[in-house]
Amino acid sequence: MYCAPGSKGFSATSDASRSTVNIAYLTNQYPAVSHSFIRREITALESSDVSVARFSIRRSPDPVCDTDDSDELQRTRTVLDIGVPGLVLGLLRAVFTRPIRLVRALWIAIVIGWRSDRGLLRHLAYVAEACVLRKWVVQCRAQHLHAHFATNAATVAMLCHVLGGPPYSFTSHGIEMSDRPGVLGLKDKIQRAAFAVAVCEFGRSQLYRWCAHEDWPKVHVIHCGVDEGFLATASEPVPSDPRLVCVGRLSKEKGHLLLIEVVKRLVEEGMAVEMVLVGDGPLRKQLETSIEERGLRNHFRITGWATGAEVQRHIMDSRAMILPSFAEGLPVVIMEAFALGRPVISTYVAGIPELVEPGISGWLVPAGSVDALTDAAREALAAPVKELDAMGKAGARIVAQRHNTYIETAKLAEHLRAAIALSALRPHQAPSG
Repeated sequence: MYCAPGSKGFSATSDASRSTVNIAYLTNQYPAVSHSFIRREITALESSDVSVARFSIRRSPDPVCDTDDSDELQRTRTVLDIGVPGLVLGLLRAVFTRPIRLVRALWIAIVIGWRSDRGLLRHLAYVAEACVLRKWVVQCRAQHLHAHFATNAATVAMLCHVLGGPPYSFTSHGIEMSDRPGVLGLKDKIQRAAFAVAVCEFGRSQLYRWCAHEDWPKVHVIHCGVDEGFLATASEPVPSDPRLVCVGRLSKEKGHLLLIEVVKRLVEEGMAVEMVLVGDGPLRKQLETSIEERGLRNHFRITGWATGAEVQRHIMDSRAMILPSFAEGLPVVIMEAFALGRPVISTYVAGIPELVEPGISGWLVPAGSVDALTDAAREALAAPVKELDAMGKAGARIVAQRHNTYIETAKLAEHLRAAIALSALRPHQAPSG
């Protein structure tokens, strides 16, 4: 039997109040440098007597920076690591051991894949991935499968269930709905799921939009959050240095290119400003070229990927965190900035207005508006330190109330327990390897 190396194991233990439940946790890519919130959620689940076996569809192409992520890498089994021969073998095994279920899974994959932007062949590959995953999940005696993100991980989880795997659920962040909502098969995924999770109210509204009304009760809001590594960090006064920081993958939807125009305008006005971009990604070369062409080299710093401790240091060394996103769910980095006592400049996108209060904890501007973004950055650079400290503390209070990882994950643990208990009441044939 294979279980993730170094995991707690899946023995049936109990304490005075509850027994341990056993779940499998599936992601598209894990661990990933931008998915520390997933690691925090898994850790919090394990503190709630939920044993977790980690599975990932593929490995992240980005480097692993944190020691904690290196440890998670050793505890995670990756489906595509087995290669094409392993996928074919898994599919052939299903042909002989569960042909009817395999036909059902193939039909669902064809229906969803036909209208998907990822195509029919990719969805047929998802069936092979689900065959492999089902075997691993059964070997670990997982009672439930939870997928993070509503894209391919949720598809594979659904197909795994159709093939005879355990009940499943998934977490959606919302950004996937802004990119290609009609082709994700959300109606099917929610209909077959035990429950679905949105990370903000906006995200829940989008899941409502794409599923049947009778399935609305399955959709719950459970916020992503931060742990004691942020919440217990001693606050530091906002520095007087004219520095703003943007933390996130360097990709088009984050709006980084707007920051070049913002800094250019502020410099032309005679303002001192340094913009620190923490992260890396496909937009880096274009950003570097644009910065150089506009003569702004002395006003920008791109750090590349950073460890969690380095990210904290960059945030605390800034007057405010700026995130000019075009598309989001509810960015965890905003919670991190607030927890560290820094105000936030961001956009009226998705769930961000649920967290950032204009004039109280930061600034909100229309996405894509260079004028409004420049005005907000100017105000943050010119504001008295005392005022910025007050805004940061207001944000920290909200995060402590709504985005404590352990409090929010306890809600997920209860939904998992309820789903497992309900499944146990239904007549079914225990899955075999």
